[in-house]
Amino acid sequence: MYRNFFLSTRFFLVAGILILACMASYVLPLFFPIAKLAIVVFAVAVLADALVVFNPAVKVLGKRTMAPVLSLGDENPVTLTLTNASALYLSVIAIDEMPKELQLRNTQHTLTLKSKETREIAYTIRPTVRGLYNFGSVMVFIHTRLGLVKRRIEAQASGNMAVYPSIIQMKKYELKMFIKTAREFGVKKVRRIGHSYEFEHIKPYTRGDDYRSINWKATGRTAQLMVNQYEDEKSQQVYCLIDKSRVMHMPFEGMSLFDYAVNASLVISNIVLAKQDKAGLITFAERTKSVLKAERSKVQLKKILENLYNEEEKPVEANYENLYLTVNKYVKGRSLLLLYTNFESTYALQRVLPQLQKLNAHHLLVVVFFENTEVSQYTRNNKVENLEDVYTHILAEDYTLTKVQLAQTLRQMGIHCMLTKPENLTVNSINKYLELKARGMI
Repeated sequence: MYRNFFLSTRFFLVAGILILACMASYVLPLFFPIAKLAIVVFAVAVLADALVVFNPAVKVLGKRTMAPVLSLGDENPVTLTLTNASALYLSVIAIDEMPKELQLRNTQHTLTLKSKETREIAYTIRPTVRGLYNFGSVMVFIHTRLGLVKRRIEAQASGNMAVYPSIIQMKKYELKMFIKTAREFGVKKVRRIGHSYEFEHIKPYTRGDDYRSINWKATGRTAQLMVNQYEDEKSQQVYCLIDKSRVMHMPFEGMSLFDYAVNASLVISNIVLAKQDKAGLITFAERTKSVLKAERSKVQLKKILENLYNEEEKPVEANYENLYLTVNKYVKGRSLLLLYTNFESTYALQRVLPQLQKLNAHHLLVVVFFENTEVSQYTRNNKVENLEDVYTHILAEDYTLTKVQLAQTLRQMGIHCMLTKPENLTVNSINKYLELKARGMI
């Protein structure tokens, strides 16, 4: 009882008024008997309020409800359920103790609960670092209408929760991929240019179909243009190559570029497996850290998820020579390689270009690197008012132009590339995979 006993603001306010009344009785002695009586009444009221609040029959139950695991970089819903199990009308202050990694200070909720009433408080949290988060207790402070004494109740004990790469994004894009509203979320429908030899069915001609696939016999029978529909090639290998070196440490909206690549790799792997292709994973820094061979088994996505959860960035330079040797050793057969990295200068690209050309000679390589959105926004929005602004603006435009030139250099070398904003990485990766698959390049 001692540890859970708290005095309210109202208690100190009334106590202050009584002290002032006692002080005033030195000037007006007539007030002293009234002040003494008020103090006795106040003491009785505090004692009665404490006995009511700490009655064993007075209970408030609390429960924090979340998903089994949290998704990195997404708004994860949290529901706090409070139930008044007593026969009293109670005022409640609930404090949900969040992990220090979230740096949240607004987790206090004030409400009132009638007898046997249950209320829910819904809010969201956005973790920006993978790992194990320690959630504290749900502390509930209750008081009666009198409001002189508060009682603290630990409604739910502390516990740990794992933050994995974005499972929310994975499920969202998996759903949008196979419904007609996919284009509303940025997923493009790519017109097929080539086709495989696996016949699927005959369908009416629609604008954009390959006229070479027209079935003239079926057209003659139905008096309308009919085309042969072919199935996509299956069991093709798709690897996500993630750079873990220092160039991926740059933060955007609280998350590093590496974490954006981790989320995108999980989503694209799920799409690849849904398309009946094989998904694999390779992470590297100064040496290769993790190699997961491309498979199409039921547990492959779980293996990829666990590998991505345990990965961490390294403050070192990436070794592309070691990456080439690893790919040459473990990746058998022509595969699609999605390389997530970042280049900040022409020299950085020229240094690794020979290894990228070798990878592209044996596989279909797509280099994905990032646009610096803060610099681009600065060049668009900031006004030039003095000489210092002129120099700063020119440097920012030169940096933005350098990124575009790097992308042009890769395309001139016959290497597919994507210069994308971090927030658009996932959907752009999906679109690139669908485009290459529809064009029959893998």
